[in-house]
Formats: sequence, C-alpha cells, structure tokens
Amino acid sequence: MYKAILLYSISFLFACAGQPLSTVKSKPRILISTDIGGTDPDDNQSMAHLLMYNHLFDIEGLVSSPSYGSGSTREILRMIDLYEQDLPVLRDHAEGWHSPASLRSITKQSVRGNAPYKGYRKATEGSEWIAKCAMQPDERPLWILVWGGLEDVAQALHDHPDIADHIRIYWIGGPNKKWSANSYAYIVEHYPDLWFIEVNSSYYGFFSSSEIDEIDRTDYYDQHIRGAGMLGADFRSYYGGEIKMGDTPSLLYLMHGDPDDPTGDSWGGSFERTDRSSRIVFDGMSTLTDSVAFATALEYHLSGPVLDIHPDSSCFSLDVPYGSSSVQRWPGYYLGDGRYAVRYMPKKAETLTLNITSDIPALDGLSGHIIVTNQWPGPSRETDYIVGDHWYTDKADPALYDGKIQGGKTLSKWRDEVLEDWAERWSWLRTH
Repeated sequence: MYKAILLYSISFLFACAGQPLSTVKSKPRILISTDIGGTDPDDNQSMAHLLMYNHLFDIEGLVSSPSYGSGSTREILRMIDLYEQDLPVLRDHAEGWHSPASLRSITKQSVRGNAPYKGYRKATEGSEWIAKCAMQPDERPLWILVWGGLEDVAQALHDHPDIADHIRIYWIGGPNKKWSANSYAYIVEHYPDLWFIEVNSSYYGFFSSSEIDEIDRTDYYDQHIRGAGMLGADFRSYYGGEIKMGDTPSLLYLMHGDPDDPTGDSWGGSFERTDRSSRIVFDGMSTLTDSVAFATALEYHLSGPVLDIHPDSSCFSLDVPYGSSSVQRWPGYYLGDGRYAVRYMPKKAETLTLNITSDIPALDGLSGHIIVTNQWPGPSRETDYIVGDHWYTDKADPALYDGKIQGGKTLSKWRDEVLEDWAERWSWLRTH
C-alpha cells in the first residue's frame, strides 16, 4: 500500500488544481519504458501527453526499449526539446514541472530487438537504470509503465532479483506481447508474485470507434491542438493528428482512481485478478482441432538433428500471416540435444496458418493451424503459468466488452472526460 508522505504541499495542491486526484495519496514514482521512434507513432502521442502532465508525477526514468523497430533515446530527447520551448507557458498555469535538463539526465538506452528464447541477454544502460531506480530508499513503489516490450524489465529482474519487491508494472500488452513473448515468459515463470497489470485489450477502449462519443476524436486536433505550441505543431505528424495514444492508459491509471486497487474504477481501466496466464505447449504443430485464447503463450517444441551450435541460437522461423499479402517471421531456437522451440502469442481472434522455414531439412516445411478465440485467458490447462495474488488483467465480463474489445468499456467510458481535461491544457498553449 502507498503510504502518504505527510500532507500535500502547497505547491503540489496548486499543481494539481482542477485534477480529479481525490484518491491519489502522493505523487506516483514512475519510469517509462517505451519503443518510441519505432514503427508505431502512438508512443509520440503518449509522450506529448506525459510531458503536458509531468508535474503530477515523480518521473525517474525514460527508457528506450524497442523490441521491434529502430526506436532510440534520440526521439525521447527530441520530444523533450519541444517541451522545453512550451515550458514557459505551462509554468504560468501550474507548478512542479520537471526541468528539461532533469528529464534528459534520466533518458537511457536499453536493448534493441527481441530477447532470445531464455528471455534476456545482457545488462544495458536502461536495464541498470531500472534497477537503480527501483532500489532507491522510498516508501512508494516504483511504477514501471511499459509502452513496448518487456526486454529491459526482464533484464533488470534477471540481474537484480531483489527489485521485484519494489516495483509495480502496468503493461500495454496486446501486440507488444506478441513481439516480447520470450521476455514475458521469463518474467511470468520466474517472478509470478510481481504486482503486474497485464492489459492485453482494455487499452483499445481509449481509441476504439464502436461507441459514439460527445467528443469527435478525428476532429480533436483541429478543435484543440492546432496552434498549441511546439508540442501541438508536432502532434500533427502522428496519424495526421487523429487521437490514438494507446499507451496513455498507463498514465491515466495513476491520475484518476486508486492505484492500490486495480479492480476499482480509474481513467486507465478496471481489472480483475487472475491466478494464471494462459500457456499451451505443442509437441509438433497444432491443427484446426486446437484453439486458444488471444494473448496465450503458444510454444511449439520440435525435434531434429543434433547440431554443433550454441543453445539458444536462432536457426528457424515460424511464419505467421500478417494482413492479406505478407507474413511476420518469429525466430525459433535450438535448445540442445536435437530439441527446438519457438513461442508465439497471437494478439486477436482469428484462424491462423503457421509455417516453419529453416535450412534444416527436418524442420523446413512443417505447417499447422490454430483457432484463436476472443476471451483471455480462456480454459485452464496444466501448462498455464501460475501467478500470485497481484497479477491483474482485462475484465472478462461480456457486458464490459467494447465491441470485440475485452474490458474495453472500463476505459472507453472515461474518454470524453480525459480528452476534455487535456483540451484545457492545450488551451493554455493556444491562448498564449
């Protein structure tokens, strides 16, 4: 439980004026792990949101960890440069803003690319910074808000296991789980007692189009952002200014609601405790008689020749259709003694055809199918990962689906309120 740090200071009360923070007991300590600058620019939108609310948080790290794509600290620093130019205006409306210099000093580079089958590689600047922040003497936990893959978090836990008792994680999973399957598997297997909010679908509720909103998110840029400082000018570069911000729910969770109670209402969604994370292991390929829930850890274990290569070497790929005319390739690994394995975590309900490609004749050309269903975590299996008392995930109640989005209504119901609140901040920059 968070412990209140005496009373709000006068400056903090002024900084939070107008914000619905009645249940927030102290400024949350946060560290952002992001794949900003990669293939999905919604991280840039969420970074703009963070910078415009940063006085509400004790920000201890901005870590670049692109499990896919070419993201780097360079993009974080570019966003900080924009914020620096808007900061004089923001200071007219609130106190407690982080200085650009302090934000630059906590911007760190972590690993690029996916972890191998074991789930980790070697320490990086980013993973070591996570561990350093987590072990600071502070009664408050460190919230690690993960906007991309889990590679840096897995590495930090592997190298510094003691940090597990000092961190809480809110992870935007879904597609990120697909890209970060091996690191996720390492964490859930070795650290099942983490405080972990695994958001595989609810976050879609922030930008879904299945409900009619009072605020037109397509027109939001023209109505509220156009002409609003340097951050506003830059916002047009992402989706033409249309609101997505798929990672922003991690911030919203700490802005409105009780972070100690993931099952309660918050701007960032409402979740339920789970005692397991779905996992199924196939000896060979699956068939159309096999079905799993989306976000399930699929493991394909294969047999082949004994090779004189280092275990955990990638030597084949699992090819999965992507769109109507392309495939995504997921590396498979040699485990030693003629054993091979690959993990895949599907992000949505569909029927998939899976193919193995390899220079190893015994593996090349293997194929299979799998039916993916639309309620996580699905039926229990002996192979599931068993987790502890503080693992939370999207609520499964059908009444809370936003269209096909499990748990989506726990977040979509707050969209107008969130965007109205943000519009006020854009107005600060527009009216200057």
